[in-house]
Amino acid sequence: MKRSREEAASELFAALYPSLAGWCRRLVDDDETAHEIAAEAFTRLWARWTSVAKPRGFLYVTAANLVRDHWRKLERERRAVHRATTEAAVRPQTEQADPSVRLLVQSLPERLRVPILLHYYADMPIREVSLLTGRKEGTIKADLHAARELLRAHLRRSLDHTL
Repeated sequence: MKRSREEAASELFAALYPSLAGWCRRLVDDDETAHEIAAEAFTRLWARWTSVAKPRGFLYVTAANLVRDHWRKLERERRAVHRATTEAAVRPQTEQADPSVRLLVQSLPERLRVPILLHYYADMPIREVSLLTGRKEGTIKADLHAARELLRAHLRRSLDHTL
């Protein structure tokens, strides 16, 4: 009995996983997330295997709910980033930072400013900045590097003018 259950589940997985993952991919626009959602749907099906009459329907409804949860999470993260950047921009700095540096950071393009504010001003690790912004860790590192280079070049020019 147990062998036939595993065989049936394996056949169902082989038949439905590619289309379910593809469907999820179109909804979330990210391969890794799509595969995680599809795999989680199958995991939940497996946990209820004996009580599910229509496995295909169960998989798609479960995946749709997981996609909706993913979208909600992204919206919460977007609001948190907005809130964090707004608070960082209006909160007075406790350290005696050079006001010109603060102005320079504020003048950076948003793509570079947000990681700088979250990483350096809010003391968030790169991984957390990546999660909050929905960008890959490598992209965050590259943006931080680009922002530091812009700031360095501007400060160098400012120092040259004062000497």
